[in-house]
Amino acid sequence: MKNDKKGLNTICTHVGELEDKEFKGAVSPLYMSTSYQFEDVDIKRYPRYYNTPNQEALCKKLAALEHTEAALIFGSGMAAISTALMAFLQSGDHVVLQQTIYGGTYHFAVSQFERFGIEYSFTTGWEVEDFEKEIKPNTKVLYLETPSNPLLTITDVKGVADLAKRKGILSMIDNTFASPINQNPVDFGIDVVVHSATKYMGGHSDICAGVVAASQENMDKVWQTGICFGGSLSDYTVWLLERSLKTMAIRVKAQNENALKLAQYLQHNNDVDNVYYPGLKDHPGHELAKSQMKGFGGMLSFELNPEIDASRFFKELKLIKPSMSLAGIESTVLSPTQTSHALMSPEDRAKQGIKDSLIRFSLGIEETEDLIADIEQAIAKVKSMTVTA
Repeated sequence: MKNDKKGLNTICTHVGELEDKEFKGAVSPLYMSTSYQFEDVDIKRYPRYYNTPNQEALCKKLAALEHTEAALIFGSGMAAISTALMAFLQSGDHVVLQQTIYGGTYHFAVSQFERFGIEYSFTTGWEVEDFEKEIKPNTKVLYLETPSNPLLTITDVKGVADLAKRKGILSMIDNTFASPINQNPVDFGIDVVVHSATKYMGGHSDICAGVVAASQENMDKVWQTGICFGGSLSDYTVWLLERSLKTMAIRVKAQNENALKLAQYLQHNNDVDNVYYPGLKDHPGHELAKSQMKGFGGMLSFELNPEIDASRFFKELKLIKPSMSLAGIESTVLSPTQTSHALMSPEDRAKQGIKDSLIRFSLGIEETEDLIADIEQAIAKVKSMTVTA
């Protein structure tokens, strides 16, 4: 089914679905085989080649959602990110990475690139000029992430894409925090889009997967590297992810609404020091986010007052879950210094502005009144314990 002029929920529901020709079931059938016929067939299918029936069908839906010609699904977000980067980098090349990026991507760059003779630089900020300053004659890739993890900084997607095109460099973006519902970087000129599909695409905290989407020409290069790295996904998980994507637009829009309400509440809470959310009018990237995003996303971060112990706050929450990942239908919080950015040194975290007191908040679909009540009771408990002590 083509996605020409189809609505977003229609694309999520129908594009790329497999027809059950035998029993006429309402959902895609699941093909679990890891071995397929090789004679008298147009396609020799094998899971590591990303071309089983379920893999192929899902990739059509993912490409439609990101407005690209093609896409591939991987076993995790980091499998997608590392495969995409290594598809376009080789010994002697240089890559510019945004300063504020996911900790796993940062760790991959600093722990692996030198082994392969790849040079890298991190920007000192997230403006277009910061990227341009780091470009060298051998720069092959500009890598950005917006909104960024965990401080929700906003980078000018079109500005970086235009810079890359002027310099003859490939542009690549981590679009996980936004999701295809809120942002489509290819529409602004970005070459390659990566996702941790574990997050908004999966949406239920029960799937681990990654996505790369781009033109067919660029995806052919990613495929050539991917079949060597072997980061494919089991067809059962592929089938589950296709199911989850059907409700992504509905889920994400509800999470957008909740995040804005909670950000506004936290901004006026005397027990909170700072709130980071691009939907707030005083966020430095607010106007830019409005120009390139369809929604401000379901993620925010905040810092409690110094006298309120964040670890105790986590323990006193009753409804909101202290949990490692993000973007599920349930609201979760975590400490980036202990989880997503734990592999970074304290000095490097400080450079990015990530404090030990920072709390990353992933909004689910619960009623905001219940979430606010949970935050207030947890803060009250921690304050009472402090007074007693």
